[in-house]
Amino acid sequence: MNFTKKHIWITGASSGIGKAVALKISKEKAHLILSGRNRQELENVAGICEKNGSQATVLPFDLGDEASVNAAASQVISTHKKLDALYHFGGISQRSFASETPLFVDRKIFEVNYFGTIALTKAILPEMIKSGGGHLAVTSSIVGKFGFPYRSSYSASKHALHGFFESLRAENVQHNIRVSVIIPGRIRTNISVNAINRDGKTHARMDEGQDNGMAAEKSAEIICRKLKQEKKEILVGGKEVIMVHIRRFLPFLYYRLSSKVKPL
Repeated sequence: MNFTKKHIWITGASSGIGKAVALKISKEKAHLILSGRNRQELENVAGICEKNGSQATVLPFDLGDEASVNAAASQVISTHKKLDALYHFGGISQRSFASETPLFVDRKIFEVNYFGTIALTKAILPEMIKSGGGHLAVTSSIVGKFGFPYRSSYSASKHALHGFFESLRAENVQHNIRVSVIIPGRIRTNISVNAINRDGKTHARMDEGQDNGMAAEKSAEIICRKLKQEKKEILVGGKEVIMVHIRRFLPFLYYRLSSKVKPL
C-alpha cells in the first residue's frame, strides 16, 4: 500500500491516533477524507494536511447514529470514484465496573465502537469490491485480546471487531480486500478523558497510565509503516503490550495478573 495519490478515508481524525495517522499520511501527497464529530478540529487537521501537500476533505458524522453513518457513506460514494482505503479510528472507551454499569451504557459503547464501525464498512465494501479491492483497517485495543478491569463492554466491543473483520477478510480474499487490525496499548491521547462512566457521562480525567503512554505521533509512525505493509495485526504501545503474549502463551500468569493490574 503506497499512500501517494491514494484516496483514504480516516475516521476519528479530529484527535488522538486518528489525527496523528492523518498528519503522517498527509506528508505523502494523499487524497484524505477526514471524519469525526468535531468539525472545527477536523478543519484544523485538514489545514495542516494541505500544508503537507495532501488534499483533504472534511466530512463530520456521528458513529453512534446509523443515519449519520449512511449519509456520510453515500456522500463519499457519490463524490469519489474509487476509495483505496478506509481506516477506522473512531470510538469511545469506558471507566466503570460491570456490576454497576446499566445496560444503556453497554449499548452506547457497542453502538459507536462496533455497530457504527461495521455499518460504515458494510456501506463502503460493495463499492470497494466493485472498484477492484481496497484496504480496511480497524482500531481494536490490547483489551480486544483479553478482558481487563473497568473495561468490560469496551473490551467486548473490541473482541467483536476482531471476529467481524477476521471473518470479512476470509470472505473477501478473492475480491482483493485486505484487512488490518490495529491493536494499541496505552497511547497518550484523550481516550480516558472522553471515556464514559457508569452514568453514561464523561470520565473527564486523564488516567495516569494513559498519561505515561506512548506519544500518539510515535504510534502513528509505527502504524503507518505497518499499514503500508498491510500487516494483518498491528500491535503498538509500551511494555503493557506484553500482556497480549502472556495471555496467549502463559494463560495461568495472565489470570493471576489481570485482577492486580491498576486499571487507571
